[in-house]
Amino acid sequence: MSTIKEQRMNTYLALGVLAGVIAVVCVIGILTFHKETEYLQGQAEVTEYRVSSKVPGRILEFKVQEGQKVHKGDTLAILEAPEVEAKKAQAEAVEQQALALSAKAQAGAREPQKEGAYEMWQKAKVGVEIAEKSFSRISNLYKDGVVTAQKYDEVKAQRDAAIATEKAARSQYRLALDGAQEEDKEMAAAKVLQAQGAVAEVNSYIHETFLTAYADGEVTEIFPHLGELVGTGAPIMNIAQMDDQWASFNVREDYLKDFYIGSEFDAYVPAIDRTVRMKVSYMKDIGDFAAWKATKETGQYDLKTFEVRATPLSAVGDLRPGMSVIVKKEHRR
Repeated sequence: MSTIKEQRMNTYLALGVLAGVIAVVCVIGILTFHKETEYLQGQAEVTEYRVSSKVPGRILEFKVQEGQKVHKGDTLAILEAPEVEAKKAQAEAVEQQALALSAKAQAGAREPQKEGAYEMWQKAKVGVEIAEKSFSRISNLYKDGVVTAQKYDEVKAQRDAAIATEKAARSQYRLALDGAQEEDKEMAAAKVLQAQGAVAEVNSYIHETFLTAYADGEVTEIFPHLGELVGTGAPIMNIAQMDDQWASFNVREDYLKDFYIGSEFDAYVPAIDRTVRMKVSYMKDIGDFAAWKATKETGQYDLKTFEVRATPLSAVGDLRPGMSVIVKKEHRR
């Protein structure tokens, strides 16, 4: 009798333990079954800019190497461009020629030329005086009938010619005093400006053979080797602005409610074993070519993918471009 009772008690106890285990499992399932943890993996980025030249040339010297930190205005590389130097010599020669012509136009005639013009004028004035006297005598004789009309006309013509010669000599003298016309002076001055502009242009090209840093940063990659030829606009090196940090994620649109512009979240960077507080600053549909998640089998809709960029709330000194950035998300199924 006792044995049967003990067996029943053991059976009841086993059933109670089993029911308890089932109840615990059910409670845990209710609490956790509808949730699953997903991880969004992004990548750390920094703003970069490429250094290039406006003029073709040969790499003469590198002043920096990959991994080196640089500051704005630092010389990074020097190009050799002999063709530009030759054009500079030509432009400077044209400038000197224009300056000489402008100086000549502004100065006018030389002193010996002015003196010669003055003497010719004085000579013409004397010729007028003599011609006037001769004409006066002939006129009196013509009135008295002593000389013929032909003689009178000849002397009168000589007098008129002397007067015209004097006027011409006076004009030449005044022209020598005045120098070039204002229009000629302005044209000569414009030629000087044109030549100076050409020199300035060539100097700017020469300045472009010294490649300098546009902003502070770190040299991440140098493309050509020493002695190689590079063309106009060809990239010489990349400079990363390490203080301009951000991370990029590809986020499915059913997660976007947690990644709106201005929202903040925590992200884990495994490479430096650090959690970083970040703020969403950019969001854009990455296009039809991106991965979609089809849900139409369940009567719902297709989920598109968006690019989300977030910036750290404070600079992370050890963060490097290319490092993984992980965001943990709990998703209810």
